This record gives sequence, structure tokens and C-alpha cells, in this order.
Amino acid sequence: MVSTYRWHLAPEGLATRRQLRALGLRPGGQDVVAELHRPRRRRPPLVAYLYRIDRAKPVRPMTPGRTAALAAAMTARRTCPTCRTDAEYCIPRSLGMCVTCAYPTALPS
Repeated sequence: MVSTYRWHLAPEGLATRRQLRALGLRPGGQDVVAELHRPRRRRPPLVAYLYRIDRAKPVRPMTPGRTAALAAAMTARRTCPTCRTDAEYCIPRSLGMCVTCAYPTALPS
């Protein structure tokens, strides 16, 4: 059973993934220790998972291979599959191509 706390009432020594990342840490395979619940009107509450800071591990350093892989992934997201050009922005998944190819008649005059 996971402990549950209200928003801003978590005990010291617990942090969310974002808070761990800001400290230069990562969960490191540990299980979720607790949950934060932020109530909202007429909607389900927001949930944040908490991890123990003392069990967190340091963030792995960026290697040349990871840097190259991220650069290749971003290039693939920016390249239009239709016209094969760099769109200079991440292509929307809803369109599947750059805006110029998706709406060729909507060019400004």
C-alpha cells in the first residue's frame, strides 16, 4: 500500500521525478514510495508520485553516443517525409508532414 498525502504536505526526504532531476538525481529503479493528490473541482485529482531522495542515484552523464542519437531523433522529427526538407520545427503528428505540404493552397500572396 502506498502512502497518500495532500498537495504541499509531503514529508521531507521525498521528491517527484522533476524535483529529483533538478537535484541531479534519478529514481534509479526504486518503487514509488508515496503519492501526492491535488484536488480539483469536478475532475479527478492530479497525482504526483514520490521517491526517496536518499535512494536516488545520480543522473547518467551524456555520452557522445547518446548525443548523436538525440540529434538524429530530432532531425527525423523535423524532416518532412513528403518534401524531404528540414521544416525548422517539429512536424505535427496530426498532419504527418510540414504545414507547407499539408496546406499548399494556403500560401500568402
